[in-house]
Amino acid sequence: MYSKITDFVHQLYGNSEFVPLSVPVFCGNEKKYLEECIDTTFVSSVGKFVDRFEEMMAEYTGAARAVVCVSGTNALHMSMLLVGVEREDEVLTQALTFIATCNAISYIGAHPVFIDVDRETLGMSPDALSDWLTENAEVKDGVCFNKYTGRRIKACVPMHTFGHPVRIDEIAEICRKWSIELVEDAAESIGSFYKGKHTGTFGKVGAISFNGNKTITTGGGGMLLFQDEELGKFAKHITTQAKVPHRWEFVHDHIGYNYRMPNINAALGCAQMENLEKFVLNKRETSARYAEFFKTVPDVEFFTEPENCRSNYWLNAIILKDRKAQQEFLQFSNDNGVMTRPVWELMNRLPMFKDCQTDGLKNTEWLADRIVNIPSSVRGIK
Repeated sequence: MYSKITDFVHQLYGNSEFVPLSVPVFCGNEKKYLEECIDTTFVSSVGKFVDRFEEMMAEYTGAARAVVCVSGTNALHMSMLLVGVEREDEVLTQALTFIATCNAISYIGAHPVFIDVDRETLGMSPDALSDWLTENAEVKDGVCFNKYTGRRIKACVPMHTFGHPVRIDEIAEICRKWSIELVEDAAESIGSFYKGKHTGTFGKVGAISFNGNKTITTGGGGMLLFQDEELGKFAKHITTQAKVPHRWEFVHDHIGYNYRMPNINAALGCAQMENLEKFVLNKRETSARYAEFFKTVPDVEFFTEPENCRSNYWLNAIILKDRKAQQEFLQFSNDNGVMTRPVWELMNRLPMFKDCQTDGLKNTEWLADRIVNIPSSVRGIK
């Protein structure tokens, strides 16, 4: 069975000897825009591509304002600062996520609380969120507190896993009910929509990543999405060292952050944005090929986009029957020229977060023992 899968992947990706998991594609104006940066010497944090990249992203996602920064992790860190997360606060998130989510919470000195996911979305379950809050939280004078730790519960950070949107409208409503700020970890979901609305635009702030393995890349980089244009304007100010504009004076009016994306990275982003929809459609066609193929493979489920979603299929995922099958397939596929990987180690299993509160994480642990990511690069475009 495993050889049938690896043979299909090799065939799908042109019978190459080694099929990587996810690699970038540069097929447009990348070199042209990079050369322009070099020729004009505008390679650092000032330049027309920075502004253009933000404008393109706001237009594509429907955000009122988009602000670039140097990484998705920076975007998450800044998002939580902007919604008022402080030291010793609690932030509700999921254990099935990349470490950046919890690192950003920890930079502030806040504490993650891990809520279970839905098997249908791989992201935070609104049912589990509501149940945990009902049992563990109370609202006093418009502020949500954990009844058992006494800490303020300030924010909720669901993640759109592998680019598949969670039931984000339900989560947003729960957050409103409990006076909790919603920050979307949309790092993996550029090009994904829920009920016709782009991920990262349901909460107060959304964070996107442009790491080298993402659907589009700037080498490294991130983006903040805002529905409040004034908050976006403030974010731009403090992520660029909070310098008061002046022709020659250096005056700063807030604690600022050097989270500025260089113009040379933004140039890559502009060129990639010009082909984003082509990339997403290509990846969706690949996912359709996978979905049809796996109908013929016993004991393996190909994960398809949730209801009411248009997913970007950043990383394709299969779900095997148990952990033994997962480990056997990971060994076989990687030994036979097909790069595969399991989901990230669950956050609550890492030494830094092993004492964090959870709700039991039944679905999370079930999925972690079965998920395998399979090759997901854009195909046939050079």
